[in-house]
Amino acid sequence: MTHTDTQHPAATASPTASPTASPTARAATATATAPAASGASEAGGERGRTAFLFPGQGSQKVGMGLDVIAARPDLVETYYRQADDILGIPLSTLCWEGPEDALRDTAITQPAVFLTSLVTLDVLGDRGVHPDVVAGHSLGEYTALVAAGVLDWRDALRLVRRRGQLMAGVNAEVPGAMAAVLGLDLATVEEICADVAAETGQVAEVANDNEPGQSVVSGEAGAIEKVREAAQRAGAVKAIALPVGAPFHCALMRGIEEEFAAELDQVTFREPSTPVISGVTADYATSARGITDALRRQLAGRVRWTGSVRLMAASGVTHFVEVGPGKVLSGLCRRIVPDLASFTTNDERRLAKTLDALAPTAAVAA
Repeated sequence: MTHTDTQHPAATASPTASPTASPTARAATATATAPAASGASEAGGERGRTAFLFPGQGSQKVGMGLDVIAARPDLVETYYRQADDILGIPLSTLCWEGPEDALRDTAITQPAVFLTSLVTLDVLGDRGVHPDVVAGHSLGEYTALVAAGVLDWRDALRLVRRRGQLMAGVNAEVPGAMAAVLGLDLATVEEICADVAAETGQVAEVANDNEPGQSVVSGEAGAIEKVREAAQRAGAVKAIALPVGAPFHCALMRGIEEEFAAELDQVTFREPSTPVISGVTADYATSARGITDALRRQLAGRVRWTGSVRLMAASGVTHFVEVGPGKVLSGLCRRIVPDLASFTTNDERRLAKTLDALAPTAAVAA
């Protein structure tokens, strides 16, 4: 995704010039310090660790999940019907049939993307493909936490629905915008945002560090337009306005942190059974308390995707699997760590290819 929540397909084209930042000292030593893997680590002999990556808002499309339920109709009752009942909305119909305008509503998009990733996760697990580490891009972190045994999927579904409602409410009060900036290094984009914020007195911040040379900025609409103009003058390959429902991952979201923290307090969080990386810190989240704090901070905090991917690579991950709709995260991984393998699951053909590559032989033969 680009990830507007953040990803967005329009922002995923690779810049013609992508400055590469050196890995952090933490990532450089991560192999020695990472938590022990709990999933299938060496299936296939020489393969290293496998990371499951879960997409966020921006990956949605009408019809998502239809390929999965065609192969596994039992998942309709297991997940979709329950989700409809829990939320009191026809979420399954919105995923499969749209309309597209409704699916773009932040309060609908977030549970819809979550649910599609969840059923895809079930299919992978049923075929014996399990992660050694999990990470999610913004919203995707909730599915990652389900995969890691931290959250019950029903609780996670309720949380992402409420998260989407609160985020949409922010935009109703202060119209915001987001834009993807391609071809400038992170420091330059940060400087542009700081200059615009000082000039206008409005919020303009880096929301996502998606890959070297691709940032997403977020804030008040007028300020983000000025950031776009300044980025183009500074030599950006593109500075693209993103069709989003709210200005995610910036200070405008701080007003909902307390209310959302109260929602988090109503839910049981368990210790992770599979290592999970927080996008807020680009580090391993090792306790339930630390995870809930990160989810609260995530609303207004930057998504540190470049650092998260580098940490996984330094921790011995050799295979990245994007679980759910879209294929943006796998594309980002290919540009951050081009020597490692990336897989997608967003349609029947790609899911089959991923299973062929990663499923244990016995499971494939079954």
